[in-house]
Amino acid sequence: MRFPDVYNMPIKKEVFLKRIKKITPSQLVIFTSVFLTLFYNFAFFSNTIKIYPISLANIPFLGSIAVIFTLILIFVITLISSRYILKPFLIFILMMSSVTNYFMNAYNIIFDTGMLQNVIETNIDESLDLLSVKLVLHVFLLGVLPSLFIYTVKIKNRPLKTELFSKLKIIIFSLLITGSLLLTFNRFYTSFFREHKPLRYYANPTGWISAVYNCARESLSSGTTIVIPIGTDAKISSSDTDRELIILVVGEAVRADRISLNGYYRETTPLLAKEDVISFTNMYSCGTSTAVSVPCMFSVFPRKAYSKQKAKSSENLLDVLQYAGVNILWRENNSSSKGTALRVPYEDFRHADNNPMCDDGKCRDEGMLVGLQDHIDSIETGDIFIILHQMGNHGPAYYKRYPKAFEKFTPVCKTNQLEECTSEEIGNAYDNAVLYTDYFLSKTIRLLKQNTDHFETAMIYFSDHGESLGEMGLYLHGLPYAMAPDEQKHIGAIMWFGDSFKIDKTLLNNKSANAFSQDNLFHTILGLMEIETEVYDQNLDMINYGE
Repeated sequence: MRFPDVYNMPIKKEVFLKRIKKITPSQLVIFTSVFLTLFYNFAFFSNTIKIYPISLANIPFLGSIAVIFTLILIFVITLISSRYILKPFLIFILMMSSVTNYFMNAYNIIFDTGMLQNVIETNIDESLDLLSVKLVLHVFLLGVLPSLFIYTVKIKNRPLKTELFSKLKIIIFSLLITGSLLLTFNRFYTSFFREHKPLRYYANPTGWISAVYNCARESLSSGTTIVIPIGTDAKISSSDTDRELIILVVGEAVRADRISLNGYYRETTPLLAKEDVISFTNMYSCGTSTAVSVPCMFSVFPRKAYSKQKAKSSENLLDVLQYAGVNILWRENNSSSKGTALRVPYEDFRHADNNPMCDDGKCRDEGMLVGLQDHIDSIETGDIFIILHQMGNHGPAYYKRYPKAFEKFTPVCKTNQLEECTSEEIGNAYDNAVLYTDYFLSKTIRLLKQNTDHFETAMIYFSDHGESLGEMGLYLHGLPYAMAPDEQKHIGAIMWFGDSFKIDKTLLNNKSANAFSQDNLFHTILGLMEIETEVYDQNLDMINYGE
């Protein structure tokens, strides 16, 4: 029996492989959509299953979600793509989705508009803290390799009429099947869409695409921003005959329940415990990210009325203080002031050029205190208000946020891949960073004590937001406020006043357990500075309300 000579057949091996590689645009869209649903949405489906546990009653519904999600991707990509942009568009989606997929799986974070804003405003040093071998490998497997396939695959170029007809069939088919499934499982989807809206943030790539669209729309619609003045009538009260020197420390990611002053079982604030400080145990942030909380806490708008656009188009607390003749200085050791300090003196301490306390690329917060006494001495008249914006407990590399001498709690997590560490190791590194903030704040108080003969001195500390350390599988921060746990919103807030400051410390101490938020900061600072202005609201002044 003779076998056929396959190598001399009319269709050669190269031609056969070439034909295999040729697919239609519609087939490529379908393949990519299925691939995205199956391999990029673990976070979405795992969070969905928490609400709709796997059972005989829920399995058909859960299956319909996967089908509908795939059909939505097919519909959207088919609708907006064309022959010339299809490949670049799909490659872009795969690369971006591989990155977002990693962070959603590793830290259980989501990419909404607020998170995208954080990403845009994050500096290079912070970005490097998030790099890891796992991230690179993840992006290679789910981003680079699929993208190479799309790049090399041959597309069958069909006549325009044929291609349009094919697109129309796919669009109609997607809509019909989606509609049928929605009707079939209407009882489930009614609650799914109304009661569980936060789930949509986990959908990949629709979540981050929606965030990109919203950010782009906001940027394009804003145009030239006109900043509206506020508090132009501000003036120092005629009864205020003393000069004030107030240092406001804006912390980073310090939660209230990790501060020993608030009852935490570990001594994370031993130095502050020796000072006559007041810790506000029921303080809440305006947002769950620096990009929201920092401009919000300096804004005249309360959290419920606040928006990024409002903050950009309105002056803030610092402007009001300047109208009253207060001398202001902002020193920065975090990512930036997020637009808050655009109109006041600003010094960047994130680099060794200004910060003398940098090692291995890590610039310590206490470097912001160097030369500060000289600055105070150089101002001969008027009140002084200084803002120190800390690096604080910026994650996930908590172990980088303090010098080795502050590594009291061990063992510590010494990687930015928190999933590789135990909860104890993560907590130890985080608590060591709080311990360093305790040292930094005590050193700030020491500087203020040097000036009590010439000023009424005060130190105000507000963390910008909290931090998740693995509770409920969540890490870091940045979840939408409505769905964020207390760990991301319940923040550290501490005040210290010099002996010469005219304030009833006993009364304030009695108020320290009351419910406060960053909405109170604007009016509390104006009250401490004894500034009269129409934008001041005594009812929001933590110290003077009720009097």
